[in-house]
Amino acid sequence: MNTQFDVVIIGAGVVGCAIARELSRFKLKIALVEKEADVSFGTSKANSGIIHAGFHSSSETVKGKLELAGNRMFDRLKEELDFPFQRRGELMVAFTEEEIRILQAFYLQGKNNNVPYLELIGRTRVLEMEPNLNPDILGALYAPNSGIICPYEYCYALAENAVRNGVKLFTNSKVIRLDTKTVKKRIKVITKNGLNLTGKFVINAAGLFADEISALVGITDFKIHPRKGEEYLLDKRVSSLVKRVIFPVPRKNSKGMLVIPTVDGTVMVGPTAVETKSKKDSSTTREGLQTVFCHAQHMVPAIRSTDVITAFAGIRPAATGEDFIIGATRVLGFINVAGIQSPGLTASPAIAEMVREILLKKGLPLKEDPSFDPIRKSVKRVRELIDKKNYAEFGKIIKSNKDFAKLVCRCENVTEAEIIAAVRNGHTTLDAIKFITRAGCGRCQGGFCTSRIMDIIARETGIPREQINKKGAGSEIIPFPVKKGDQSD
Repeated sequence: MNTQFDVVIIGAGVVGCAIARELSRFKLKIALVEKEADVSFGTSKANSGIIHAGFHSSSETVKGKLELAGNRMFDRLKEELDFPFQRRGELMVAFTEEEIRILQAFYLQGKNNNVPYLELIGRTRVLEMEPNLNPDILGALYAPNSGIICPYEYCYALAENAVRNGVKLFTNSKVIRLDTKTVKKRIKVITKNGLNLTGKFVINAAGLFADEISALVGITDFKIHPRKGEEYLLDKRVSSLVKRVIFPVPRKNSKGMLVIPTVDGTVMVGPTAVETKSKKDSSTTREGLQTVFCHAQHMVPAIRSTDVITAFAGIRPAATGEDFIIGATRVLGFINVAGIQSPGLTASPAIAEMVREILLKKGLPLKEDPSFDPIRKSVKRVRELIDKKNYAEFGKIIKSNKDFAKLVCRCENVTEAEIIAAVRNGHTTLDAIKFITRAGCGRCQGGFCTSRIMDIIARETGIPREQINKKGAGSEIIPFPVKKGDQSD
């Protein structure tokens, strides 16, 4: 295998994958290196999934400059990459006169940032738009250009298209050393599993661990300060509570605890924002649940914690100074893309274009590849046909592939054909299957379908069932070898 690349990208979250996909437009040799078992398994998998409108940050910050630019790209990206995205709009709601004044300040900031269609609206119109909000509301800032997205489906779509266009993806590859001295005008990237790659340019998009990667080349002028956020997913039966993303007036270190309709028909509440020393603590707490639901119920009184079907926590990679850190460094060929917390998901395609321009200025030839194919099509989703009562189309796809008639996940109506497609695309962990297909995301949280998914993975790949894991080595589901005759039919 050729281990020499023009660009090596460290980190396969939404930012690293967006950069890889953008650079795959050109005649370049690109490597995308990820320490986890699959893409999106870091911060990206626990993202709230909001495409922000563009008024939250000042245009004097890097965040502010890239947020609206990224927002505007998602309609085209959806068409090209076929992932779920909806422009639902958002309401930042106020319950006091002081909060009304804060809304006015955000309105002016949004206008300065050229956010389109931004409005300050009164109580009557707010309740007409969202009748389940607290009637004590005084007004809201309405941004119809905001959207919702499934962050990990977006990440997989980026990665799949990048790989199709020539990017080499290396998972389970934790970077442990960067050597800037032994290879002239190149950086050597050495991983724990024995990879030895070199790149003319190395892009540090390592999320929570960006400061540690940067330190490997002697750059220690910023630190990542982990900030944990707990979120709670509610049952689909309460999906009609809100149509738009509902924001409170934000706090100093957070946009606050939100009520978020998801593209999958559920409602999510959260996140908290708790400073933590650990970059790996994804636990949820009783205190977190109480805090989230106290705030959520203030905005939407009908929300109940008894409707929670699962809870999770994400850790934001907040950096020194709280802004994005994007740029070339004093180390030749080493580029930092760090501190990418909210609105990093929104800004990700704009970040990718910014990195492209940095590389061009630093002398990387960018010759367009005429064979670049921007199109990626997702596998047919039976649940969408059922939701739309499109039984004629459902019948057609069953005739084309009988595996579409075999239901694996009954909560989310996911079929064997969809599971097989994900496995054949190289995704062999239960979390990856869950993120791509939604099998295991429903009310029973995999209680019905996990063993069936494991059977399909074993059958399609030959991986013994005792080696099939949730999210990589060390998370195996069966802690002992399975004897012949013990496996499911």
